[in-house]
Amino acid sequence: MGRQNDDGIIVAAHYKDDGVLDWVKAYLRRGPIWSDVVLISRDSLIDQLKSGKNFVTGIRVEYMGTTFETADAVNLITDKDHDILVTGDIESETDRLDNVPVL
Repeated sequence: MGRQNDDGIIVAAHYKDDGVLDWVKAYLRRGPIWSDVVLISRDSLIDQLKSGKNFVTGIRVEYMGTTFETADAVNLITDKDHDILVTGDIESETDRLDNVPVL
């Protein structure tokens, strides 16, 4: 199940041809419950991370409503006016959400 301090759980990602994240499929916390699946653009995700929101990667447990198995936290790295989205403590020059299915 999503932890109480998680604001969103990313379940899938779509990348552009150049390797930059385009958008993600995620569930957002709405008080004590979770939203239906939503699409979040890269810019919107970056804005939410900068505002202090916590996103993790994970999967929804089938037939269990809004029960999730969560994995790594999504982190924002700023490198020379360039934002990079990564999971965990990965060092990368491009967006890299490991263990997230690619659409």
